Amino acid sequence: MSPTEPTKTSQGKTPRAVIFGCAGLRLEAAEHDFFRDADPLGFILFARNCDTPEQLTRLVADLRASVGRADAPVLIDQEGGRVVRMGPPHWRAPPAAAVIGALAERDLGTARGAAWLNARLIAAELGQAGIDVCCLPVLDLQFEGASSVVGDRAFSMNAEIVAELGRAACRGLMAGGVLPAIKHMPGHGRAMSDSHLEMPRVEASLDELRESDFRPFQALRDMPLGISAHVCYSALDGEAPGTLSRTVIQEAIRGAIGFDGLLLSDDLSMEALSGTLGERAAAALAAGCDVALHCNGRAEEMADVAASVAELSAEAVRRWDGAKANVKKDNLSEFSVLSEEFDKLVEMFC
Repeated sequence: MSPTEPTKTSQGKTPRAVIFGCAGLRLEAAEHDFFRDADPLGFILFARNCDTPEQLTRLVADLRASVGRADAPVLIDQEGGRVVRMGPPHWRAPPAAAVIGALAERDLGTARGAAWLNARLIAAELGQAGIDVCCLPVLDLQFEGASSVVGDRAFSMNAEIVAELGRAACRGLMAGGVLPAIKHMPGHGRAMSDSHLEMPRVEASLDELRESDFRPFQALRDMPLGISAHVCYSALDGEAPGTLSRTVIQEAIRGAIGFDGLLLSDDLSMEALSGTLGERAAAALAAGCDVALHCNGRAEEMADVAASVAELSAEAVRRWDGAKANVKKDNLSEFSVLSEEFDKLVEMFC
């Protein structure tokens, strides 16, 4: 990823404000042609796309070649625990965030180091494949009785601990040349249902949200990328989920939280949203998301989204170009030694 080149195609055009998934382990000819013509900003990968290091590296290169941009971002959700796309035997099995959060209850400094090291090891594996954005960390809070969709993906119930460990994880990723995308803004933790299946409603007051859910995001508002939450917040907008609510995005995410990074929608194909995929994409951008995210790789849905989405706005280009400037890769010594060090650290305290 080049931090100095403006976001343009080889023909001098601005990419479309969308990130797409692909269907399988290799890029098919029809997908290549579609991506060439649709010109999405970038791509996102899932377990269905990850088999071996060689295969994955080839797929990432083919995706970028399809749009003619060597710096087209390639994203992945490599959180750890139950949300991993690259797993054994070829890659590590990172722990869930809650494992590191439990360590923080005993020794915050050690947990902060563990969060950094875990993220740096994740970045090393992603970087070997050419993946340069990780949808990590989850800055949602754990809440008793809430849906398990977040659960152990979150570090803690304590906003300060989440913020501390979240920043350490972001620094670890960026030290490895990988951009973090904080999620799910402005907070998904207290939702009582799974936004993959239906639209959750949060009835907390605005003061409650400001005093808890918003706080980790406020602390990390300087991060380059964020992902929205498909959650309806009655204190802000009693009808639309956050991704589709201009009030939530402008008053909470951009306003109260103060985030000025590139804002991606969560996956448009989740059941929390209604309407056609094209309608969802258009509504997300109209509400203030910079980029629409469509993950499942289904050709007919991607065509609908592409037809409904324009080029990146001038503000989105500014934000994305600013995000790329955060890439400053260090030199990682002995991966296997550091991986063993991390595992021993977790075992010792947990």
